[in-house]
Amino acid sequence: MIEEAGLEQLVVELQTKNAQLETALASRIVIEQAKGVLAERYRIDFDRAFTVLRGAARTNRMKIHDLAQLVVTSPRTPTAIELELARGRVVKGPFPASVSSS
Repeated sequence: MIEEAGLEQLVVELQTKNAQLETALASRIVIEQAKGVLAERYRIDFDRAFTVLRGAARTNRMKIHDLAQLVVTSPRTPTAIELELARGRVVKGPFPASVSSS
C-alpha cells in the first residue's frame, strides 16, 4: 500500500504541475491573440506574426508573453514590434485606425 506521506507528496506534485500547465495555457492564449492582432494590422500570416513577436521579445530581452500582452492591450503596436518589422523586411500595413478626411 502507498504510504500517506507518499500520497501527500504526490498530491502536492500534481497540484504544482497543474498550476504550471494553467499558467502555460494562459500565456499561450495571449500569444495567439497577439499573433492575430499583428496578422490583421500588418497583413501577415500567423507564422510570420509569431516570428516577429519572438524576434522583438528576444531583441528587447522581454518575455514573449509580456510583449504579447502589450500588443493585445495597446491600441498602438509597441515600438519593439515596429522595429522588428523594419529590420530589412518588407511588410504590408499597418491598417490605419481610422481614415481622416483632410
